[in-house]
Amino acid sequence: MIAWLIALPVVAAVFLGTRLLLQRRGRAAVRLLVGADAALLVGALALLTVTLSGAPAQASGSQAAQTSGSGSAALIGAAIAVAGASIGAAIAVAYTGAAALAALSERPELFGRAMVIVGLAEGIAIYGLVVAIILIGKA
Repeated sequence: MIAWLIALPVVAAVFLGTRLLLQRRGRAAVRLLVGADAALLVGALALLTVTLSGAPAQASGSQAAQTSGSGSAALIGAAIAVAGASIGAAIAVAYTGAAALAALSERPELFGRAMVIVGLAEGIAIYGLVVAIILIGKA
């Protein structure tokens, strides 16, 4: 698990580098982009090999609790689910709320329909919370 957390900044740096390379034009930019993608692929395969071949860690004390490590992965997954759903809901509410206000300025009788649409956009965040609760329950 710690190997993935250490490699995350490296993956982010390569991603940002490829984004900068995409702004350039020409044959040299394509070669650099393919090289960066190949380096990212080799690094990901090396990280996957190290992670999958590693034996589980053993505690040195005799009274130490035996944990599997899947609890922390479930908690990280729950955090990602809530964060992603909240960001998605915020974007959806921004667009649907603006459209609802524009429609209400012309026809005020559309208030009920507009609020239903905005409420459906908020449902995305609720789905993320449900997924997080399920993941925390399995941790």
